[in-house]
Amino acid sequence: MHRLLLTSAMAAGAVLLAGCGTGSTTTVAASASTGLSGTLEVFAAASLKESFTRLGNEFHAAHPGVSVVFSFGPSNGLALQITQGAPADVFAAASPDTMQTVVQAGDASAPRTFATNVLEVATPPDDPAGVTSTTDLAKPGVKVAVCQARVPCGAATAQLFAKNGLTVHPVTYEVDVKAVLTKIQLGEVDAGLVYQTDVHAAGSKVHGIPIPAGDNVSTTYPIAALTTSPDKAAAEAFVAYVLSPAGTAALTDSGFTAP
Repeated sequence: MHRLLLTSAMAAGAVLLAGCGTGSTTTVAASASTGLSGTLEVFAAASLKESFTRLGNEFHAAHPGVSVVFSFGPSNGLALQITQGAPADVFAAASPDTMQTVVQAGDASAPRTFATNVLEVATPPDDPAGVTSTTDLAKPGVKVAVCQARVPCGAATAQLFAKNGLTVHPVTYEVDVKAVLTKIQLGEVDAGLVYQTDVHAAGSKVHGIPIPAGDNVSTTYPIAALTTSPDKAAAEAFVAYVLSPAGTAALTDSGFTAP
């Protein structure tokens, strides 16, 4: 059931996880043992890249007959592609509102929440502007990167600023949270707002400044098998794996919190 992704941009961002068997006999035996085979197309929010890549490898180990292809990107862009007919089996979004657009279009039903995340300030490792809190983001001369308002990390950022009465003038609005992180890593901005999981993934490449819980905002991540999936058994199996204790462990290791 191999299928091409809808756009070249999505194809460029796809990650293929497949087995390296030595012959067709092995593949047939593996497929028979689990009852699942083929290629599974998973559209997932950019902030899930590290954790879902691990989950994809683990799922493939449990179901060797299934190859998992990931397309990571801004949740709203992925949702739009799904509603416009992009071939996909599973959607994991960074906000319930984004998932709801897919549900309302009839492309998914009964999404399940599998993780939560919060924002964190990130700076280059040497913190050239001396940023120590969200308040510093509003200081004149501090170059700040944020996500575009239409994507979940951008909506969360706007909510954070409003909650804390901050007037911040970002110098750039990026397409997704990984693009914000890249700006910070390259030293093109003094600071940015990303998810705590992105700071965790970046390691020493950025300096993270946690936001006090009372000042912060959170987002929840829903997942659903798509109604248009030609292989609903495999799609449902992947969703079940994400929701399983093993899935929760992988997500927790990446900095997510269980719902």
